Amino acid sequence: MPSLQDELLPSTPGKFKIDHRVSHHRQLHRCFSSTSTMFLWALFLIALTASYLSFQSFINTGNRYFAASWGGIQWESQVRSSAQIRRSGGMSVLVTGAAGFVGTHVSLALKKRGDGVVGLDNFNNYYDPSLKKARKALLQNQGVLVVEGDINDSRLLAKLFDVVPFTHVMHLAAQAGVRYAMENPNSYVHSNIAGLVTLLETCKSADPQPAVVWASSSSVYGLNEKVPFSELDVTDQPASLYAATKKAGEEITHTYNHIYGLSITGLRFFTVYGPWGRPDMAYFSFTRNILQGKPITIYRGKEQVDLARDFTYIDDIVKGCVGSLDTSGKSTGSGGKKKGPAPYRIFNLGNTSPVTVPTLVNILEGHLQVKAKRKLVDMPGNGDVPFTHANISLARQELGYKPTTDLQTGLKKFVKWYLSYYGYHQSKPLN
Repeated sequence: MPSLQDELLPSTPGKFKIDHRVSHHRQLHRCFSSTSTMFLWALFLIALTASYLSFQSFINTGNRYFAASWGGIQWESQVRSSAQIRRSGGMSVLVTGAAGFVGTHVSLALKKRGDGVVGLDNFNNYYDPSLKKARKALLQNQGVLVVEGDINDSRLLAKLFDVVPFTHVMHLAAQAGVRYAMENPNSYVHSNIAGLVTLLETCKSADPQPAVVWASSSSVYGLNEKVPFSELDVTDQPASLYAATKKAGEEITHTYNHIYGLSITGLRFFTVYGPWGRPDMAYFSFTRNILQGKPITIYRGKEQVDLARDFTYIDDIVKGCVGSLDTSGKSTGSGGKKKGPAPYRIFNLGNTSPVTVPTLVNILEGHLQVKAKRKLVDMPGNGDVPFTHANISLARQELGYKPTTDLQTGLKKFVKWYLSYYGYHQSKPLN
């Protein structure tokens, strides 16, 4: 291959005298030409690299956008459609934890009567997410959109309130379970405290501010020995981290009510059960193990006393939730500034008829037509309490709350759902 010098010289040799001064200038020209070319190539490579990085950044941003479960014109249209009120005097409700047990039932009840409902759930794996996905599909079939996201995502919450001026929030998202707190305490702080504060921050800054109804827990009564449990009882002896986070939530919500004029209603649920329930609950796991021929563990309290719970059927809990929304009153703040006092309420939602755990098992055996393999064990120090018993007089007076489903009837409905959902074939009819 000819050199650069060869290309600059005549291709046909001839006799001529080389002027060394010209040669020197030519060398300088070639040098500067070479430098200029290299400089131009360097600029080109820099520009190309910058363009590539810019394009790659655009692609990554686009990928993140398209991978996100929210955002965009179509998404906003879906949110507005789901939130559309279809009855006179109806409300638009953001339901957090909408793919959860209580959240699904409350969302369906609100949608059925013509309220606008938008759900929010992070579909975590505390228990089988496929059950949550199935609940989501159930909601979608009824026109309820469930947005996948976390209540700690302040941008998502702000966007939801920007798209829809929600009149109410039904806050049911939480890390549940008493015993799991010993394995993963941070998840309780993340969801039950930090998540609650993030949500309240969004609500207090919204204009108009929504009324907030949220799920506390009967666990806040902790080591209280006075029965039945009343909202006026002192609740400063939690027996578990879960209970402590719910008690903290009551203090936090009171603060936002006092400073920002948010209407707040806290609901202390008592052992909710029923179709589409939580697999970590005793009645659910008992049913599974009985059908599979596995032993079930039944805990006993001090001096061999049977544990007892105020089991409350899901339909009765839904009545209390909806009644709380209907009677919540309005928040008085605007843009984070309080203009006057706002309602602050706490209610027990229970069945007010405690039943021992062995009696629960007896009822399940009857409905399943299978004898349980029982393993009696003394209750460990894991945060559980020996009994719960709700005084519901305040909820009855203020909400018109009146539970109507006893444990025998409620478990029959649960077993029927369980057998259908998991594909079991009942050889004998339910009694």
